[in-house]
Amino acid sequence: MIIESTALARRALELAEDKQASDIVMLDLQKLNSVADYFVICTGESDRQLKAIVDTIDETVGREFGRDARIEGTPDTGWVLLDYGDVVVHVFSVALRDYYRLERLWSKATPVVVVQ
Repeated sequence: MIIESTALARRALELAEDKQASDIVMLDLQKLNSVADYFVICTGESDRQLKAIVDTIDETVGREFGRDARIEGTPDTGWVLLDYGDVVVHVFSVALRDYYRLERLWSKATPVVVVQ
């Protein structure tokens, strides 16, 4: 199960990168909580880009891993969360990424991958 969650998180990160997301981070939370194994956090420049990132991750993960996300938020709110259980993907607008600073909140998590 951990191997699959690692593969899913890495795939979500790759897909976000393919859609030109910025400041992409994959955090390992396994030793910190039971909420999720990994967070993938990324930023999009516009509502349209946020939608493209979310749609691509959701469709591809569904097809490749057979997993459907519980989705919270919409691109126009500036924060969309895709919850796959053991992997949670956060897609932020620039303003809300700066406001919430999840990396600071989860500062004890180990960054596995960081893409500037």
